[in-house]
Amino acid sequence: MTETRPAGGFDKEEFKRVVLSNIKYIFRKTRETASPQELFQAVAFAAKDIIIDDWMATHRKYEETDAKTVYYLSMEFLMGRALGNNLINLCCYKEVAEVCAELGLNLNTLEDQEPDAALGNGGLGRLAACFAESLATLNYPAYGCGIRYKYGMFRQEIVNGEQVEKPDEWLKYGNPFEVRRPEYVQEIRFGGYVRIEYDAKLGRNRYIQDGYQSVLAVPYDLPVVGYNNGVVNSLRIWDAEPVVQFNLDSFDKGDYRTAVEQENLAKNIVEVLYPNDNHYSGKELRLKQQYFFVSASLQQVISKFKKTHDDIRLLPEKVVFQLNDTHPTVAVPELMRILLDQEGLEWDDAWDITTRCVAYTNHTIMAEALEKWPVDLFMRLLPRVYQIVDEINRRFNAQIEARYPDQDRKIRSMAILYDGQVRMANMAIAAGFSVNGVARLHTEILKHRELKDFYEMMPEKFNNKTNGITQRRFLLHANPLLAEWVTSKLGTDEWITNLSLLKGLVPLADDSRARKEFYEIKRQNKLRLAAYIKEHNGIDVDPDSIFDVQVKRLHEYKRQLLNIMHIMYLYNQLKANPQMYFYPTTFIFGAKAAAGYKTAKQTIKLINSVADMINNDPAVNQKMKVVFIENYCVSNAEIIFAASDVSEQISTASKEASGTGNMKFMLNGAVTLGTMDGANVEIVEEVGADNAFIFGMSSDEVMGYEANGGYDPREIYNNDPDIHRVLDQMVDGTYTGGNTETFRELFNSLLDKDVYFNLKDFRSYAEARARVNETYGKDSKKWSRMALLNVACSGKFSSDRTIEEYVRDIWHLEKVQIV
Repeated sequence: MTETRPAGGFDKEEFKRVVLSNIKYIFRKTRETASPQELFQAVAFAAKDIIIDDWMATHRKYEETDAKTVYYLSMEFLMGRALGNNLINLCCYKEVAEVCAELGLNLNTLEDQEPDAALGNGGLGRLAACFAESLATLNYPAYGCGIRYKYGMFRQEIVNGEQVEKPDEWLKYGNPFEVRRPEYVQEIRFGGYVRIEYDAKLGRNRYIQDGYQSVLAVPYDLPVVGYNNGVVNSLRIWDAEPVVQFNLDSFDKGDYRTAVEQENLAKNIVEVLYPNDNHYSGKELRLKQQYFFVSASLQQVISKFKKTHDDIRLLPEKVVFQLNDTHPTVAVPELMRILLDQEGLEWDDAWDITTRCVAYTNHTIMAEALEKWPVDLFMRLLPRVYQIVDEINRRFNAQIEARYPDQDRKIRSMAILYDGQVRMANMAIAAGFSVNGVARLHTEILKHRELKDFYEMMPEKFNNKTNGITQRRFLLHANPLLAEWVTSKLGTDEWITNLSLLKGLVPLADDSRARKEFYEIKRQNKLRLAAYIKEHNGIDVDPDSIFDVQVKRLHEYKRQLLNIMHIMYLYNQLKANPQMYFYPTTFIFGAKAAAGYKTAKQTIKLINSVADMINNDPAVNQKMKVVFIENYCVSNAEIIFAASDVSEQISTASKEASGTGNMKFMLNGAVTLGTMDGANVEIVEEVGADNAFIFGMSSDEVMGYEANGGYDPREIYNNDPDIHRVLDQMVDGTYTGGNTETFRELFNSLLDKDVYFNLKDFRSYAEARARVNETYGKDSKKWSRMALLNVACSGKFSSDRTIEEYVRDIWHLEKVQIV
């Protein structure tokens, strides 16, 4: 592994001096009296000192070269802990660990003091983080733009088997890596009305928003360090502050509510990620959040552009906005508003600029996830922006009618405003110059099913960009034992920036010594995870058992329910047939359910109820354990991926856009047990069908059933006694101390509709899971060969590859050399 920085090297003594100075001058402590958190911050601030020079040099170079820049607009950036990853990309992790040791500190222990930045939740946010890191590593100018959430989504606690949401106080001690940038503050306006005023100088009407409420958007920049290249890009996250901090006059008059209303408006906007939108006020807050960070980002970008360019029409040559799903789609009318109302352009010129600046990534085929806003809410909250949306819709409908006369169905399908709703995905497609899916199967489904009418009308916009992950975090940092082994076997560490070199490991799959070394690394990682589970769950798990893992966002289509139903089935089998062959297995779950998602929260309760019974049953608990890891996040995910044997990727075929957890498991030597869905299809292509366990209906079969109204789950329930028993156990009190109603809604959903085909795929899943058990338990040579080949064939799934494809086909950026 590269161990020296490219510019000037690393001065251990100077770093040590800075750490001790930080302890003294920031905290007024000594090395001996400082708390673990203070020691972490002292080291983090010292690392920031190294970063700052590169950070300034990077942006100075971008300005000098007038580099085209991508602004990646995303509601989520699931960054994970920063210290370790920054040190790795600065190529001084080993040296800093040595400095810490000389000070009597352990760098791993200090890293554990850093909370995960609560800026995201699921794959959408983690993808944004991987992309940001790859952009920096590949020398491309980029900003990530999002929100500085105070509490994130929530910190998950499991109490009596149920999810309890607690504030995630990740900023409790501050963030040593962030830099507040008040010089770039922007005003964001909500509500009020639009006044029209004739401007004789311009010879046309001007639209002025009056009677509004406003907040200030204040940016905080976080460094995004490229690997060993001197590049430091920025993640710009916006905090909200009141325009007037406190209205003393109102307070003195006894109007206490007015005195603090601006402060409360600002506070609410940045308090939590994805507020519960099961009610009107939740929807309003979510739309406010989206407009808040989008408007702030666009205003700042335009202001920055105008400092060095006289002609706003040149904006598309220097700026591209990538919409990470539908959440930032309000960027389309907001950019139009700025160009029309502030820059004084005519509609056609403004539209030409907008449609050459904005590109859209679709992350879902789930209709409910393609955001739609009630017109009355949108109009009230963003009155001028709504007027622009209305005009975009009118003109777009005219294009549709000209292309498809007398086809009202096309308007129903494609209009931006329809049936009292603002349809954000439709607007993103109408305005974006590029529309991409995130796995080949996903893109084909978009083109030929979900967005078929759009594809038929504008096929040139559609393209695929299969997702990827950064190997710097998910192998080099997360699995140092495997990373060192890979480097030793390849004879180079160039895989760190060229993951395709892992193909050189393929011959080792047939080398018994290499397989043995590989197995031992996996076992060490399993011991590490077992220790984590013991500390956090109080459960002893066998590191020599199969670690069968499903960790991801909790959603019905991801089918954690199918997994736990199968575990219930296995439990019944083992109780009835104690002598049956079964290789000991630890089933590991980790997932957060959205606060208002009742079915998902019931699934968590079911998993934990089953776990309580199995783990405390001496008749089976030496053969199987069930563990639910609380508060799944990037930092514990790194430990989990490295230790996993089986990667559960069991979504209903056609429902998962891509997945990136599947890639992280693969990179760390877990074997996929999954459906042919999302990026699983491409994983199987890379590693071969013999090196994965595939089950279930195809996407075409699923969509065929859906086109015909689904299927009858009761037929399976009535004819399969094992499935019948598992479902009955949900409502006969088996797992609830006699309470028959706890899981009644889950039971009913499975029998009434089973939208995600849990029962239909159950037997196929059980058969595939039996093959997993048989192979791992009886053919260790075959298993270790499969696992090693998964690592060797994972090169395609680097986010570096994905970013190069975005640059080539969509963004058209140029690399900027800093050192």
